[in-house]
Amino acid sequence: MKRTLFGLFALVLLVTSLPAQKRYKPVDPQATREARQLLRYLYKLRGKVILSGHHNYNHSLSQYSARLREITGEEPAIWGSDLSYLRADFGQAVVEEALRQHRSGHIITLMWHVGRPQDNPPYPWKESVQAEMSPEEWEALFDPDSEIHRRWLAQVDRIAPFLQQLQNEKVPVLWRPYHEMNGIWFWWGDKPGEDGYIRLWKALYERLVHHHQIHNLIWVWNANAPRDRENDEAYAYADYFPGLDWVDVLAADVYHNDYRQVHHDQLVEMGEGKLMALGEIGKVPSPEILDQQPLWSWFMIWATWEERINSPEDLRTLYQYPRTWNRDEAQPLKWVP
Repeated sequence: MKRTLFGLFALVLLVTSLPAQKRYKPVDPQATREARQLLRYLYKLRGKVILSGHHNYNHSLSQYSARLREITGEEPAIWGSDLSYLRADFGQAVVEEALRQHRSGHIITLMWHVGRPQDNPPYPWKESVQAEMSPEEWEALFDPDSEIHRRWLAQVDRIAPFLQQLQNEKVPVLWRPYHEMNGIWFWWGDKPGEDGYIRLWKALYERLVHHHQIHNLIWVWNANAPRDRENDEAYAYADYFPGLDWVDVLAADVYHNDYRQVHHDQLVEMGEGKLMALGEIGKVPSPEILDQQPLWSWFMIWATWEERINSPEDLRTLYQYPRTWNRDEAQPLKWVP
């Protein structure tokens, strides 16, 4: 443990005694008690603490978090994985591991790498998840009488029972579907405007929240940090943002140490006081970067990138940074009424 119990207690008192910042209610008016509790907890820590997190593939559900513990001596506060169709039996294994991680004190975040609705699972990566949809196919996606729309409904309906299981077990989920939408590499990406990605986000929200009555989700809108690289573009956040009424957390993905201040500050402006996070990272930020960009509520290192691009010393520095809270410091279910 990087802090003594006395030091941890003093920090908790400091955080809880500071003047309250603007805090938003969940965008889901029927959000569960646990989801509201987690959201309140994150708002209490906003600007003072960054929670550590790590992604694990759904075929190796704790491997990378465990390796991180070997390197740093700490466990991430947040455990992440994927409700992806890249394997046939993906869902139940993810749910069971999420329950285990939740019971051991971790916060849960889930994403959704899904193939095009017109394709059949398990979806091939390049040929489906990263394939294109024509303008005609995209328009048909929202036509209730179309086959693509029916297949899209089936996709959503297939993951709903897994999220429902977590709701039944009172597990709140930081839910970040259809991520990196401002990039060019997923079928849902590079579709700006109200008739583009924004329409898809709202349709997913309506299906899960109103049709399936799933209310344990904190909705994380997760863009890629904008950049302009040949064959790897990610465009301005604003063209893909559904609006404050549809998003609980604004997040960005940063892989190549491209922690530009403007990308942090643009989300601050768009969010108008809403929470922000580093949804996925590759090269970890330095303490100096985190000092300059204090409003990230959490970071999540992507699986193999912990050692692919970072040295053990990089990881230990991040996990020992005084504002980083790991699993032993971060216990929202105990601290927030």
